[in-house]
Amino acid sequence: MRASGYVISVHQLGATVRLEDGSLAAIPQSELSANRPVIVRSLRDRRPLAFDVNREAQRAIAYVNREPAADLSSAPRLVDTAFERQMAAYLKSTEEWAPPDRPEPAERHFIRKKRRAALFEARSKGS
Repeated sequence: MRASGYVISVHQLGATVRLEDGSLAAIPQSELSANRPVIVRSLRDRRPLAFDVNREAQRAIAYVNREPAADLSSAPRLVDTAFERQMAAYLKSTEEWAPPDRPEPAERHFIRKKRRAALFEARSKGS
């Protein structure tokens, strides 16, 4: 089956691709070594590639198809600028919720974690 997709990670054992239907597929190490420049460029530029996908195995396996894909316009959008603007506005509005006389919520969380870690460390040294 032919599908287009985005390379989302490259590692020692191969690579991982998010296909146009949202599912994940693995690129085996042999395929990665044969097509490393194309795969790494796709990851870096966030550009879709055409793949031949084998779904007969337990997990989907993708092989780079050098022929151009027929239509890449149906690929999922990875960035939604309207949503990003809305999320930024929401986070900005929540800044005023934090009490001004106390540390930021993340900082308070870190302080609690640090105290708890010190408590566990003291217990382990006492044993």
